[in-house]
Amino acid sequence: MFNLSVIPRHMGRRSDHTPQELRQLLVREGHALMAERGFARFSAREAARRAGYSVGTIYNVFGSLDAYLLAVNSRTFRLWSAWLEAALDGVPPGGTARLEALVRAYFSFAAENANCWLAIYDHRIDRETPIAKEDVAAREALTAIVDREVSAWMGKPADAETRRLVRSLISMVHGHCAMWLSGSFALLQESDPASQALARVLEVLAAQSD
Repeated sequence: MFNLSVIPRHMGRRSDHTPQELRQLLVREGHALMAERGFARFSAREAARRAGYSVGTIYNVFGSLDAYLLAVNSRTFRLWSAWLEAALDGVPPGGTARLEALVRAYFSFAAENANCWLAIYDHRIDRETPIAKEDVAAREALTAIVDREVSAWMGKPADAETRRLVRSLISMVHGHCAMWLSGSFALLQESDPASQALARVLEVLAAQSD
């Protein structure tokens, strides 16, 4: 049950919002604010105000600030997955074209959504903190896309060994992307880190295929 006392009086009881709609509204406003301000300047109070509620509503709905930030970041993951799928749409199977599309889409999403992308990694929680199933699913959906594409390139099912490899490859691409966004690659006079990341991915996969 929601404690309606945390809703501002001037808003009434907002009976037009079901619990699920209220959750979606708060996440949507929080995500928009994150995109605008970034993690360091994010304010749950401001996000709630923009949604027409008090900050207490966030704690009432999500239980904690960490859970709310996880939900906001999960929205980024879902948008990221859709971005990757859109980049892959129409790219024929076989060869390296789909892997190249995947790597370059990784970079382009980060560039177009820098504040939200960085917030995923700026938000650090204790490993013992429980993560809601829908938040876990949002993260797993993204890695599942890479599992699928790498497995198809290798011509083998996405087994446990392949999934471990994929996570190492994601970490490698992520490192290149993070250094690019921070400007570190520019200092190293590297003008196309996405191509470098793709080259490293192909080298690893070629070695695995030998």
